[in-house]
Amino acid sequence: MLYSMTGFGRAEAVVNGRQVVAEIKALNGKQFDINTKLPPILRAYELDIRNLLNNMLQRGTIDITVSVRQGGASKPMVINTDLALFYYQGMKQIAEQTGLPQDNIISTLMRMPEVVVPDTDVLPESEWQHVKEVIELAAKDLMEHRLHEGEAMLKDISLRINNIEKLHEKIIPLEPERIERVRARINQWLEDMAGKEKIDPNRFEQEMIYYLERMDFSEEKIRLKQHCDYFNSTVKENDNAIGRKLNFILQEIGREINTLGSKANHAEIQQIVINMKDELEKAKEQILNIL
Repeated sequence: MLYSMTGFGRAEAVVNGRQVVAEIKALNGKQFDINTKLPPILRAYELDIRNLLNNMLQRGTIDITVSVRQGGASKPMVINTDLALFYYQGMKQIAEQTGLPQDNIISTLMRMPEVVVPDTDVLPESEWQHVKEVIELAAKDLMEHRLHEGEAMLKDISLRINNIEKLHEKIIPLEPERIERVRARINQWLEDMAGKEKIDPNRFEQEMIYYLERMDFSEEKIRLKQHCDYFNSTVKENDNAIGRKLNFILQEIGREINTLGSKANHAEIQQIVINMKDELEKAKEQILNIL
């Protein structure tokens, strides 16, 4: 089965009165690269989150956002009571001495520096386990999304490899004609250069064997078929991350196709090779999106 490298996952739950929402987005990437956006209460668990997602998502550029809302607030706040009382005593004393009204002392007090600050307490371990489960659910949701996209990519890639195999079969009936064309071309060239009566038939046959051996691409055709078969069997493996392996196989397929083209010496076969290369490039484009 194939998994796309892109996807999105989301999960949420209530943990001890806190609304926890986890959202994960994945894009293409050669390695595992993660960007986290976490509330202060989860900062102590950032390394745990990274390791968790590394094991579950394996590869790609990952963006994770986790929000923890307490009583409707996405950033729980606390009041520094001691500092607030200190400010209050001073403000009250000034108001009494100047005769100013004290109606707005509280609202002014709440705006004083460091009176209302974000809650930086670390989430208890027991609650972290539940938050971790929410993140795992979001990661699983993302992997489901990856799988659905991967299924569509598999159909297209399999079509490309199948087209290469069909093009490969079209070369077989053209080989006898190819050999005869080479023989006739060499014979004509020798006649033009030395004259027909001066051609040694034995020598001519020896040269023909030499050139035909150099132009023979039987091994390339066999290896190309083997690589295509190996590709088709590999995509059926029960492995979440085989993108790199499939890319290596496509590189080997490309080498054999290039060698066929360089040895073809036949216009129709070279056209078939060009079509093979076109199908191969389309497959390579899709493989770049595979996990």
